[in-house]
Amino acid sequence: MKPALAEVPKFPRHRWPKQLTPLSPEAENIHNEFVRVWLHSLPTKNYGIVERFNHTYPLRFLPETRPFRTIEIGAGIGTHLTYEDLSIQEYHCIELRENVASELRKRFPGVTVNVADCQERLPFPEAHFDRAVIVHVLEHLPDLPKAVAELRRVLKPGALFSLLIPCDPGFAYEVARKISAERLFRKHFNMPYRWIARREHLNSPAEILSELRDNFHEIDREYYPLRWLPLLNLNLIVGLTYRRA
Repeated sequence: MKPALAEVPKFPRHRWPKQLTPLSPEAENIHNEFVRVWLHSLPTKNYGIVERFNHTYPLRFLPETRPFRTIEIGAGIGTHLTYEDLSIQEYHCIELRENVASELRKRFPGVTVNVADCQERLPFPEAHFDRAVIVHVLEHLPDLPKAVAELRRVLKPGALFSLLIPCDPGFAYEVARKISAERLFRKHFNMPYRWIARREHLNSPAEILSELRDNFHEIDREYYPLRWLPLLNLNLIVGLTYRRA
């Protein structure tokens, strides 16, 4: 028997925190297992081109002073870390799930891993980091303003902050999702996917950009794959770099 699933959530825009209906224990297990499967599938050749943009974009803007101190929010199993030059920086990772953080520590013993919620106070003093990296995390956060405020607190004045967000909702992203995450989910669990998709991407690009605009100074923006056609409906990802004012 398939587990009872929560209804597809609908959220008022620009209102936080966004409240998610609790999942049944069985549905929660499915959600956690899919996160694990998805994280391990991303580095494969099927998503290689997209992943290359996701993880090379943050390398374009680095602090001039070496060594510098970096914080990555939502580091997962360390996919982005494989692209970083750890010899020029002190690298700190924040991860919400202990089981994922444990795998991250084994793969990268030279980095510091903290299990923490980026929407709460992080275990660092003010103005501690020269740089931040966030790859596909802000769209997931029920209390986005708190996370942005905490990030601003731990970054030094003038620090660089690079992030990537999906163009969701958007026509091109919806098509791509059907042949990637949705197909993978249906293959593993043989059930509808939309309930989990809407629980994952709580915040739209417009909401994220609005919150960042109030706290940081934007210095770069690139759309992928159509960088010459900067429209959300026709692209999959937006790469952004900000400076802490």
